[in-house]
Amino acid sequence: MAETGSTNADMLALAEQGAPEGSWLRAGRQTGGRGRMGRHWESPAGNLHSSTLVRVRASDPPAHTLALVAANAVHALIAPLCVGNARIKWPNDILVDGAKIAGILLERAGDAVIAGIGVNVTGHPEDLDRPVTSLKAQGAIEADAGALLERLAALFTHWLAVWRAQGLEPVRAHWLLNAHPRGTAMRVLQPDGEQVEGAFDTLDQQGMLILRLADGQRRAIHAGDIILN
Repeated sequence: MAETGSTNADMLALAEQGAPEGSWLRAGRQTGGRGRMGRHWESPAGNLHSSTLVRVRASDPPAHTLALVAANAVHALIAPLCVGNARIKWPNDILVDGAKIAGILLERAGDAVIAGIGVNVTGHPEDLDRPVTSLKAQGAIEADAGALLERLAALFTHWLAVWRAQGLEPVRAHWLLNAHPRGTAMRVLQPDGEQVEGAFDTLDQQGMLILRLADGQRRAIHAGDIILN
């Protein structure tokens, strides 16, 4: 579609109408794109604005760990195209040399989990309070959103199959290989307003971030915004 308010909202509506797993939507432009915690996500023409649908089953790993599935797929899509070093930032951003290039937003209704994926392809916002970049700025001047979606769909299908057949552990292990290294200093802004500082230690078996505090204690983080120091 040329333009929509939000591909996630559109996919949620299709899910309620019985759309099957593996459905994808891509919009040339979004006017109401959203990021985590309700933030506005700038969605100009030329960038990739997409959503896909997973129908979770009783035998699946925890649904929230689909964020790791999506992150592995998006990292595999982006990393080979960038001159810089692409890394996953918990829970669902892709950074290149510390600048955000892609984001993931999971939303659930019943057995439907929608994974919204946005990638800065031809441009990126200016004058933000954090560094951002795009595939074009990273040297991939011929990158095309439509072609990228085809590759992304294949990568997502692969990691979803691994998650289903082998469980969370291989997905988690691959995520850790491509994420911020152990010992990375970070500050966590939690939904209740509390701030926690420490160093990245690992992900636990449920996909929660484990932060090592200054006194040596380890703390599990279930939700929050990560600021890398």
